[in-house]
Amino acid sequence: MSNVNKSIEDMTQEEIEAVLDKKRAAKARQQEKEKAAYEQARDKTVSDIMQKALGYHEAMRQFKAFCHTTMEEQAVSLDQYGKMSAKSKGGFSITDSTGNLRVTRRRDTEPHWDERSVKAAELIKSFLSDTIKKRDLDLYEILMGFLEKNSNGDMEYARVMNLYQHESKFNDARWQEGLRLIKESYTTHLKAFGYEFKNKGADGKWQNVLLNFSSL
Repeated sequence: MSNVNKSIEDMTQEEIEAVLDKKRAAKARQQEKEKAAYEQARDKTVSDIMQKALGYHEAMRQFKAFCHTTMEEQAVSLDQYGKMSAKSKGGFSITDSTGNLRVTRRRDTEPHWDERSVKAAELIKSFLSDTIKKRDLDLYEILMGFLEKNSNGDMEYARVMNLYQHESKFNDARWQEGLRLIKESYTTHLKAFGYEFKNKGADGKWQNVLLNFSSL
């Protein structure tokens, strides 16, 4: 006799187990079905977004190449026309005749401190510890702070340059030599040319045309 119409009180232990196994199997099938549906929808979402992302990536790559070529041609034209400063290292802006559109080519550089900076810091710190710390602790801490390194283990150019505001205050050879070596040790290397695009809004103010995804 089928146990379909039986109440649980009338079932044997084996029949109860059979019913429970059937329910567990049905639940497992339903979970697998829901899992498959979810994963299929998820995969479609990933695929749709990635296809667009790859398309925009290629478009941006081509646009960047276009900017490089076009702005380099413009740089040559500016140089020949005499409108680019002889001291320019490649960064410049051009604005259209209406005064409403502007393109800027930035010269993005990477700072570099060579081995002389290590010796420079040693000399300056030695002088500050032996001399300035004893007579002006506040000034000592300020000047030492200018030599602090960032998270990459490099000195910060803007901070270090603050030392030169005090250059003429001290005649100690370690101080003078340290500052000289710091100047000699610092160079910048061209990392890439960056570009900025602006147009004027109704209020007459420049507005950035943002191509950085996270800035939109």
